Amino acid sequence: MIVPWLLVSLVLPTVGDGASDPITDDLRLNQVQVIGTHNSYHLAPSPGVMASIATLSPRQAEALDYSHRPLAEQFGRLRIRQIELDVFADPNGGLYARPMARAALIERGEDPGPDPNRNGVLDQPGPKVLHVQDIDYLTTASTLADALAQVRDWSKANPDHLPILILIELKDRAVPGLSPPAPIDAEALDTIEQTLRSAFEPEHLLTPDNVRGEFDTLPDALQTRGWPRLAEVRGRVVFALDNTDAIRDLYLDEHPNLAGRVMFADAGSTDHPAASWFKRNDPIAQFDDIQALVRAGFLVRTRADANTRQARSGDTTQRDRAFASGAQFVSTDYPEPDPRFSPYRVTLPDQAEAIANPVALGRGARDPADP
Repeated sequence: MIVPWLLVSLVLPTVGDGASDPITDDLRLNQVQVIGTHNSYHLAPSPGVMASIATLSPRQAEALDYSHRPLAEQFGRLRIRQIELDVFADPNGGLYARPMARAALIERGEDPGPDPNRNGVLDQPGPKVLHVQDIDYLTTASTLADALAQVRDWSKANPDHLPILILIELKDRAVPGLSPPAPIDAEALDTIEQTLRSAFEPEHLLTPDNVRGEFDTLPDALQTRGWPRLAEVRGRVVFALDNTDAIRDLYLDEHPNLAGRVMFADAGSTDHPAASWFKRNDPIAQFDDIQALVRAGFLVRTRADANTRQARSGDTTQRDRAFASGAQFVSTDYPEPDPRFSPYRVTLPDQAEAIANPVALGRGARDPADP
């Protein structure tokens, strides 16, 4: 039995002093906190596929047992302002159209679950959105173009929204026993970059060039002028590259300050010419690092939960540390509770779109544009 005070503790996040501060358009992009979703397109595998995964790894099956609402519902009903898309290259089309796990169920005469290639959408060339090839492929947006169209259409219908950050994780890792993915090479990056830009008008985007302006590097611009004020960027979309591996290095190659690029990137160090946004997924182990980055004027994304663990246990420790860290984007798989597990959820008081950031607005977080 869950007593009432415990239910409140599980449902309402600890957001610090910023929760009571009003959100005004004079605040800058780095001076608020919003809720995001992790693998925002994800639908749990069908029962037959889930059973197959559980036979090999019960823990992996548990970690994949979550689903998200369609993107428009996340933006509107849940006030989500950061999403994440996993993107695979598919230059010739059809590479992910017939997943091995589903084919095996069909061969055994078992229910294969939904066909991800309904209407032949996966047969067409172009980047695809899914989690793991062959086994975890159900999604509310099969292609990158479709996902971006969903964002664009909602944004145009709601032009006063705070900026939506879209994390793009590019995937080409080979998994033993599964179909090899297409490589993320320079050509694939160009295709993905073109897909991102073609979905939005230039004035609908906030890009590294917009933030850097006349300065040589992004850190120079942030230290001198700061991030744009909310009044300047309502209704816009921001892209950030989630990778911190060889793909990130390739993206920065010949674009060290991200000139001409559409995505921000975690450049690894605060003195890199592209330093502006950082991924710090563990707000417990990386708490001090996150606070230091936020106080220095950078944007940070962290995670309130992972692998369904917190939803199953009801433990709010990581969630509460995420808010206290000052990370501007707190990502979760549970903007709503899963009634199978516990009342655990991650939301803002009164389902607010954002709260003032207590760390970015605290001591030592001077507005660069103020004398």
